[in-house]
Amino acid sequence: MVDFISKLKEGSKVHIIVPFPHHAKREVSEELNILMQKGFSRLYLPGKGLQRIEELMEEKKPKVAKDAFVLIDRIVVRNFDDDEKHRIADSVQTAFYESEGECHLEVDGELQPHFSNRYELDGMQFEEPVPNLFSFNNPYGACPTCEGFGQVLGIDADLVIPDKRLSVFENAIAPWRGEKMGEYKEALIKVARKFGFPVHKPISELTDEQYQVLWTGNEHFYGLNEFFKMVEQNLYKVQYRVLQARYRGRTICPTCNGARLRKEALYVKVGGTDISRLVEMPVEKLKVWFDSIELSAYEQQVSKRIMIEINHRLKTLLDVGLGYLTLNRVANTLSGGESQRIQLTRTLGSNLTNSLYILDEPSIGLHARDTLRLIGVLKELRDLGNTVVVVEHDEQLMEEADYIIDMGPLASHLGGEVIFAGTYEQILKDPKSLTGRYLSSALQIEPPQQLRKAKQFIEVEGARQHNLKNIDVKFPLGVLCVVSGVSGSGKTTLVKQILYPALMKMKGEFTDRVGQHRAIKGAVDDVTQVEMIDQNPIGKSSRSNPVTYIKAYDEIRDLYAKQPVSKMRGFQPKHFSFNVDGGRCDTCKGEGEVIVEMQFLADVHLQCESCGGKRFKEEVLEVTYKGKNIYDVLEMGVDDAIEFFKDDKDVVNKIRPLSDVGLGYVKLGQSSDTLSGGEAQRVKLASFLGKGKAQGHILFIFDEPTTGLHFHDIKKLLNSFHALIEQGHSILVIEHNMDVIKSADWLIDLGPEGGEGGGNLLYAGVPEGLKKVKESYTGKFL
Repeated sequence: MVDFISKLKEGSKVHIIVPFPHHAKREVSEELNILMQKGFSRLYLPGKGLQRIEELMEEKKPKVAKDAFVLIDRIVVRNFDDDEKHRIADSVQTAFYESEGECHLEVDGELQPHFSNRYELDGMQFEEPVPNLFSFNNPYGACPTCEGFGQVLGIDADLVIPDKRLSVFENAIAPWRGEKMGEYKEALIKVARKFGFPVHKPISELTDEQYQVLWTGNEHFYGLNEFFKMVEQNLYKVQYRVLQARYRGRTICPTCNGARLRKEALYVKVGGTDISRLVEMPVEKLKVWFDSIELSAYEQQVSKRIMIEINHRLKTLLDVGLGYLTLNRVANTLSGGESQRIQLTRTLGSNLTNSLYILDEPSIGLHARDTLRLIGVLKELRDLGNTVVVVEHDEQLMEEADYIIDMGPLASHLGGEVIFAGTYEQILKDPKSLTGRYLSSALQIEPPQQLRKAKQFIEVEGARQHNLKNIDVKFPLGVLCVVSGVSGSGKTTLVKQILYPALMKMKGEFTDRVGQHRAIKGAVDDVTQVEMIDQNPIGKSSRSNPVTYIKAYDEIRDLYAKQPVSKMRGFQPKHFSFNVDGGRCDTCKGEGEVIVEMQFLADVHLQCESCGGKRFKEEVLEVTYKGKNIYDVLEMGVDDAIEFFKDDKDVVNKIRPLSDVGLGYVKLGQSSDTLSGGEAQRVKLASFLGKGKAQGHILFIFDEPTTGLHFHDIKKLLNSFHALIEQGHSILVIEHNMDVIKSADWLIDLGPEGGEGGGNLLYAGVPEGLKKVKESYTGKFL
């Protein structure tokens, strides 16, 4: 504004003025009085010039024209010095304050276009941008309808049209089935020819316009939206209330269309794009957008520091292999490895030095290609002057480490010693280190000599959920089938969101929503059961333990109930259980500890004084078998127990599967909540191994079972897989580990990239053939 006045013709007379404050509840004389008290002495009347306020006050009932102005300051344009510029700035500031954001200039008797410091345009008032306006976690920025969640409770399109493989004629629209509501379907079929709607085409093959017409309707028929409006108007009838409840679910918020922000935040655009569009882009595309954005000199100066931070963080997300993620991805849909790498990005963004970073298996869920990128990021952290400690089983990470500490010799109570400490080259030569022997190839996980041939397949046709590109994939039965590909290539979507829920639905089981696909064909009926063996805990209570989970405890209790002392005292198998009254300690109810509740602090766990933490009554502990009571047995490791019970084949047969899956070190009575994810997964596996062939033909699905496993444990895990296949089952594994991939009978590789660049079927066949596929990153590392 000061610049504007300075550039006017020298000698011009300038009046800084603001509109007269006509107030509905105040008399004009009162308004004039207030102005005088504030130090203003003149009004400016367009076409008439200046008028003194004192003169107006002398009139009995003073009148002021609607277009009158209050004079703030008078200036004659010349070459202003700094003091004069400060005076003009103060006057302009006063004008904006008095008029709540408006300032007018009159130059040589003519009014100029007025100035405003309000955030408005075309008569619309906008919110002034502040950081909170662009945050859906803040009430100020969140969409008022969905409160920043992006979803509301409404009519769920997936419930209305549950099977998109059907056409309208084949009753694809669920609420239009039946005699009464079927009239809506018939009405559409009758008029479909008039606007060329294909009633015999599957819903999944309709164009976007045709699908939209189903919902919005047109001049020929009422659409689904109109139908549900009718349902809403009839909610006083119970059948309509039931009908509406059946199709209600989480739907995209109609106000913000899933953007989660209020509309005022979306008015603000940078480079022609609002913030909701940016967070929907995968990180790799977002980086390209920021690299190619064109900013004016002023915008560049304003955003200089911000752009440095944004580019640095995006580069780090790409470096840790998360280029396929979008910024608006919900945190609870991320895998453990993805969450850990996002935290790593946040840490790197802070540029800390002289810090100690401890990472627990950051390579979880990473393809070998992405592990190389991760190593680069960790080295960058080290080079900033930090210390990086990584707990890891990955061969690539060990190879690049400056220093390796190897713990052992075995697991649990058989471990706990430092076996080796030194460089990678030194560990290769150390004969005591089990890790070193695998790294130096003295011990190896050998691929099978002969591959099994599949006779039957289950085929998924037209898979197109998320980034899958309408692919057809055959999954063989009776073999070890591995699905590979870089992080984000669509493996989990294909197996856990399409194949698994679709098969469960066919078996009549309750399951999650099935991902988009055309059909599932093949030997579905030959599979009697589908089991997803994940790394979730096997039991959350302290009473759950491996020996009860695999049903071996029943045999042990029977054995103790047969001992002479038990017969004398009338003890039955239930007396040797800590879950029911009888033989368990009455004080701690078989927990082994007493919990003291502290009102404002965490509860305190104290060892039970009555049983000394042994969980059973004294008289029950007096019953022994080979000199050991029931408490001593629960404290034994699995391998020790196999040796101890060698004369009792029933017990040994029940607990041997735990040893077969590499859990020989776990105590029989170890609480389930102390087991790691990998251990919990292998306990589940052991429970199936123990049942033998009596279970029919089961399809086992594993999602990265090698997470947290040493080479030696992977070898045992593969042996367990082969044992299950020998029992007549099928195994399907999503995996990045090269040892598992090369041990497969059949390999399915997706890619070539993650996110939008993935979702293609690159290869399906024996592992050896993948090496010839040039686009496949798995093939290169294989």
